[in-house]
Amino acid sequence: MIRLFVGLPLPERTRERLASLAHGLAGARWIPPENYHLTLRFIGEVDEGTAADIDEALDHVVAKPFPLALDGLGSFGRGHRQHTLWVGVEKAEGLSHLQAKVESAVVRAGQPAEDRKFSPHVTLARLGSDLSAEKLARFVEANGLFRDGPFQVDRFCLFESVLGKGGAVYHELRSYPLGGWRPDEDEEGE
Repeated sequence: MIRLFVGLPLPERTRERLASLAHGLAGARWIPPENYHLTLRFIGEVDEGTAADIDEALDHVVAKPFPLALDGLGSFGRGHRQHTLWVGVEKAEGLSHLQAKVESAVVRAGQPAEDRKFSPHVTLARLGSDLSAEKLARFVEANGLFRDGPFQVDRFCLFESVLGKGGAVYHELRSYPLGGWRPDEDEEGE
């Protein structure tokens, strides 16, 4: 079994800027900069055959490159129990379009449709239960004006997530360019 997700890798400069935020919040387990990404679709554990079907479906996604900017900080959780610190994304029609195409491709490959609303973000840290809501609020307020970009998104990737003692490690399995030709498109004209 292999644990998969589809996401956008981030430029080196953006990862460096995000890493500069990763301090000053006791109780946060910071994500390593090499793992920063924007998830388009979490897939989960699948067998090798299903992974190949997903890869083939993603290879037929056609979308144009688009600009993307990161903007602001926030957290996910319920009430005083927040579990994830994230950096937000400015609304981008290109991102919404790509995510919808990726979702359709994954469903065509036999995976169940995602029932959660797409909420684009980059995870900065996992938050421990001992972190007070007040400390988190102060951190978000102090860093809430964070902004990076826009940068050009010209590809999306299929990633493997390997769980280990120190947390997950992500490996890029395949990269899919945006705006280029796709298999079978040129074959009709030959």
